[in-house]
Amino acid sequence: MSLVTIENITEYIPQRAPIVMIDTLEYCEGNVTTTSFQVRADNIFVSNGELQEPGIIENIAQTAAAKAGYEIKKHGAEPMVGFIGAVKDLLIHCLPKVGEVLTTTVTIKMEVMGVTLVEGKTVCNGTEVASCEMKIILQKSEQENA
Repeated sequence: MSLVTIENITEYIPQRAPIVMIDTLEYCEGNVTTTSFQVRADNIFVSNGELQEPGIIENIAQTAAAKAGYEIKKHGAEPMVGFIGAVKDLLIHCLPKVGEVLTTTVTIKMEVMGVTLVEGKTVCNGTEVASCEMKIILQKSEQENA
């Protein structure tokens, strides 16, 4: 059973259609978060029936965002906007096809001064699709900047 379903996933991430790249939040404990996402033909990152590299990267970033949103929603606040600061050691082994479901797991390695360092891994049908290390920078709210 999912922690957050496709019907309300946008309550936990700042992204909106057409750029929502996760469907469900499957797991969120400690430093580990897992999401799922079905590749659809009308997805902005699909070309020739395959999810392209930017979509895979965005899927990993949104998995990290889902963790932050899930944790902050426990305190009644809105999800913060995050930006990909850097991607390191990106390996993309294959491009998932329309209809396939991705399972992405992000593990937080370090959080320092608004920068979160994560390790991401995406799997489809038991095969690793992609992996990388990503720095994500969270934008402070206007209240925090005041």
